[in-house]
Amino acid sequence: MRAIALIDCNNFYVSCERLFQPHLEGKPVVVLSNNDGCVVSRSQEVKDLGVIMAVPWFQLKDLAQRHGIIALSSNYTLYADLSNRVMRLLSQYSPNQEVYSIDECFLDLTGMNDLTRYAQTMRSTIKQCVGIPVCVGIASSKTLAKLANHVAKKQKHFDSVCDFNAMTAQELDALLAHIEVGEVWGVGRRSTSRLQMMGINSVLELKRYAAGRIRAEFGVVMERIVAELNGECCLELDEVTPPRQQIICSRSFGMPVTQLSDLEQAVIAYATRAAEKLRGQHSLAGGIQVYIRTNPHKEKSPQYQQSLLLPLFEPTNDTRLLCRVALSGLQQIYRSGYQYQKVGVMLTEIIATAARPRTLFDDVAAQQKSAALMETLDRINRRMGSGTMQLLGEGVRKSWAMRRGNVSQHYTTEWDELAVAR
Repeated sequence: MRAIALIDCNNFYVSCERLFQPHLEGKPVVVLSNNDGCVVSRSQEVKDLGVIMAVPWFQLKDLAQRHGIIALSSNYTLYADLSNRVMRLLSQYSPNQEVYSIDECFLDLTGMNDLTRYAQTMRSTIKQCVGIPVCVGIASSKTLAKLANHVAKKQKHFDSVCDFNAMTAQELDALLAHIEVGEVWGVGRRSTSRLQMMGINSVLELKRYAAGRIRAEFGVVMERIVAELNGECCLELDEVTPPRQQIICSRSFGMPVTQLSDLEQAVIAYATRAAEKLRGQHSLAGGIQVYIRTNPHKEKSPQYQQSLLLPLFEPTNDTRLLCRVALSGLQQIYRSGYQYQKVGVMLTEIIATAARPRTLFDDVAAQQKSAALMETLDRINRRMGSGTMQLLGEGVRKSWAMRRGNVSQHYTTEWDELAVAR
């Protein structure tokens, strides 16, 4: 039987913060999104208070004061580094790994014995070597593995590891009968409402529903979900993440921005980040889109939003060229007299570097010089920390930068902020 494991880090952002701030253990903690806006990670203590994901922080101020909820700004650099450490460790347990998100990955464990003990070994190794707690769900398909992981988290007697393959058909069906259909991977809110109107409330009811009728009502995607619930593996592991066809980099500002010079700094910063991602997947961009907008929630303020897509003379991943074109686009769409809340860039028409089209007019020497410069720039920033070397136009004092009023140190990526053991 096929054996696919889903390993999921528990309350990942909060767990990362607690790793270097042990005084947060046992206390209600939330991590907030950009500009300290919404809740993006909750400790179990906060979940027990009924706080849902994505709720705006300002709505929780009274509850936070009553229960002592600690709010931290998001520290994505720290989270990404710890995620990479977890995923590298997990890759040692199977030759087939799919990193699904920053805190989740699938492993193919087919053919291995005593999977529950094997999964417990994974858990203890990650906890010892990185310090992050994880849960493991094992089943014959990815959709079932997701559900097994859900059970491993919710039902404590499984000790954070649930193996559906080790259950009899009757035991598994009894378990699925008590799980709401909305917990199924790929079943969203609208689909959940439609399924409930059809009398399908539990995972077991969806599993047993006629595939033909499901396809007629919802299409082939839902039909595959039902097949996966019945143990048929329709979704294979993606061992290599395909290159992105679009790369977007944008942020809301920490305060309203009115000056073109501030917008230019932000555009250069975001185009720089997008170019780094582009080179990271060994690609070139053939076009770049720039967009700006005011705050749509401030209805009494003058509103303006505009975007512009600009083609490049030739595909490139050179930060300097991309920033130059992005600035040209910004200057064309900028209008004075508005308070801008957000600016962003999007790289389009992405192709592999090896697929660069050749012409008789190519300046090969200039291309090689550009590639060598960008490689040097990336190597320095990887070794010394992101932003160690940057374009001067990005600015030093960034009044437009997003609010992060309570961000933790970069404990693992900055020499000056390394954790100190006493």
